[in-house]
Amino acid sequence: MNKIVLTMASLRMMSGSIEIIAAILMLRLATVEKALLVNSGLALVGPLVLLATTTIGLVGIAEKLSMGKMLWVIAGVSCLFIGILKK
Repeated sequence: MNKIVLTMASLRMMSGSIEIIAAILMLRLATVEKALLVNSGLALVGPLVLLATTTIGLVGIAEKLSMGKMLWVIAGVSCLFIGILKK
C-alpha cells in the first residue's frame, strides 16, 4: 500500500476518533455550556486535519502536476480556508 495514502487515511481515522470521543464527552458532561466548549475545540481540529491531509496528498502528487495545476489546487484550498475561517 502507498505510504502517502496510508498516512492520509490514518489522519482521517484519528480525526474521526477525536470526533467520536468528543461526542461521548459531550454526553457525559451533560450541560450545554461544557458541550459548547468541547465543540469549540473541535473547530480547531477539523481545519488542521484538512490542511495536513491536503498537504500530504499534494506532496505525493507534486511530481505529476504542472506548476499551473499546482497553483489552481493551492488557490482552491486557500478559498476553502478563507470560507471556513472568515467571520
